[in-house]
Formats: sequence, C-alpha cells, structure tokens
Amino acid sequence: MSEDEATPEGAPPKSKTPLFIGIVLALVGCGGGFYATFSGMILGGGSENHAKSENEEIKNPFADIAFVEIEPMVISVDAQPERRILRFRAQLEVPQSYQADVTKLLPRVVDVLNSYLRALEVADLEDQTALTRLRAQMLRRVQVVTGQGRVNDFLIMEFVLT
Repeated sequence: MSEDEATPEGAPPKSKTPLFIGIVLALVGCGGGFYATFSGMILGGGSENHAKSENEEIKNPFADIAFVEIEPMVISVDAQPERRILRFRAQLEVPQSYQADVTKLLPRVVDVLNSYLRALEVADLEDQTALTRLRAQMLRRVQVVTGQGRVNDFLIMEFVLT
C-alpha cells in the first residue's frame, strides 16, 4: 500500500514537523530539568548549600559515647522438673560526661537487673521475640535507676539459657 492510497483524495499530506518540534522541546525540557536539579536550583541539593566553612569542624557522632560493662551474671531459672541457668552479660552505652556517675551506680543497676531476671519464667525467655522485649524492659529499669539522659542504650552481649 502506498501513501497515495492511505490518504483520501483531496486531503493535504500530513507534515511531521510538529512531531519533531515536540521531541526537540521534550529533550530540551528534560535537559533543563536535570541541570536545575543537579546544580541545586531545585530541591537545594547543590554543594554550595551544604559546604562547610573552613572554620567549622565536622562533629564525630561517636566521640561522646562510652561503654560501661556490667559484670557477667549467672541466674538460676526455676523450671520444673529441672533447674535451668541463664548466663547474662551486658554493657551500657552512656555519654562520656556521665560515665563516672553510671559506674558509681553499677551495684544498683546489677540489683535491678538481677531482680528482674529472677522474676522471669522459662517461657518468657524461650520466646523468639523475648530478647527484644527483655532488652527494652531492662533499659527502662536502668534509666530509672541512673536518671534521665545518663544511659542511651542497653547492649546485650551474652544471653544463654542452659
């Protein structure tokens, strides 16, 4: 089939000029949008906005933390018919400015943890989600003993039920 047969008689042939103009304008628009985003004119992602001055120091987020180790604990868990043993070891993440205060309060922290862990049953310890739940409970108890803002996190290093 030729072009003459496809167009009805008396109709002018179709021009492809609008199609080419549309493609060129689309490419120019895409290029302009890319440049505006990449240079930071849009969304503020440019390097000029985030550049640090020479006098400004980059702060290390790990410079202010310290870890206080809690002595390993061995706790008997009363399970019928045999006794089971829980070996537990943890560390506290604290700001360096409070490290001495938290170390001074370690006997109270150990007492609270010991009391809490002895009150648990074997079923509480064997659940798959138990460690996350227990960690949150112990962190809250330690924060109550040491005071607000002195303990950032509670890290369980060893948790073995034998």
